[in-house]
Amino acid sequence: MSKSLFLQNIIAVIWDFDKTLSPHYMQTPLFEHYGVEEAMFWREANALPDFYAKAGITVQPDTCYLGHLLTYVQQGVMPGLSNALLRELGASIKFYNGIPEIFSSLKTILDLPKYQEGDLRLEHYVVSTGLAEMIRGSAIAPYLSGVWASEFIETPAPPHFSAADKPKASEITQIAGFLDNTTKTRSIFEINKGVNKRSDIKVNDMLPEEERRVPVRNMVYIADGPSDIPSFSVIREHGGLAYAVYKSGSSRHFAQVDRLLRTGRVDACGPADYCKGGQTTLWLERQVTRIADRMMKERLRTLENNVKRGPEHNV
Repeated sequence: MSKSLFLQNIIAVIWDFDKTLSPHYMQTPLFEHYGVEEAMFWREANALPDFYAKAGITVQPDTCYLGHLLTYVQQGVMPGLSNALLRELGASIKFYNGIPEIFSSLKTILDLPKYQEGDLRLEHYVVSTGLAEMIRGSAIAPYLSGVWASEFIETPAPPHFSAADKPKASEITQIAGFLDNTTKTRSIFEINKGVNKRSDIKVNDMLPEEERRVPVRNMVYIADGPSDIPSFSVIREHGGLAYAVYKSGSSRHFAQVDRLLRTGRVDACGPADYCKGGQTTLWLERQVTRIADRMMKERLRTLENNVKRGPEHNV
């Protein structure tokens, strides 16, 4: 029997961030720090596609706000904004009730001896169109196995730079990389293949399903709205579970996720309240348990199929 690259013993819970884990946009502490009116900034960001279209330029609505942040820095509205400051401001992000406690409580499900025998583990990931450094500085950072989000460069590499050169810390000047609501699906496959754990594996590498680190059927994806439909679709098409959350008491947000449920985009929906005993927590606990039970049954079946029984004495 050949030895697989990965044990496939991981359950991955993948979280969107804004309006899923936090009732606010994560950039709120950034605007507060600089005294910038948040609503005004987002009005401007939402108007950018039409503004640049006048010059025949197409910009991505999900991520054009990143360039606008850089403009605020360059124009002196947000002087000195660095990656270090973004991480520091991330500590001020406010979360829904039950966060971060649910990150630990879901993991304790696998502490049962029947799951420990199979060395089953649970990992949490954030996949967001927001800012990676703010997530890394937030209260949930210690519980995460990986973050996929947008990042900035401070000092760009000059022409003819040497491999021995080291980037200098300064205020942010360029976009290093970004995620929009479509490219978030790439992150799912990077988790699936173990790209974040093995530098010798790339997302476009051919890798048989039985060799991938986290089969999609062992994933649960949690997000808040229609913008996550591409990720919901990828997860469900490959056997994973999708869950939509809404702000408690908001009929508009509830109607939004109810449409997702009725059109088959998600498996279930519930309030963005993660306290013990609540609907969303109970659903997540149930699904982690179901996935773990199925994983153990699959392991037992594989073992039985590969064991060659020895001869027995005739009676």
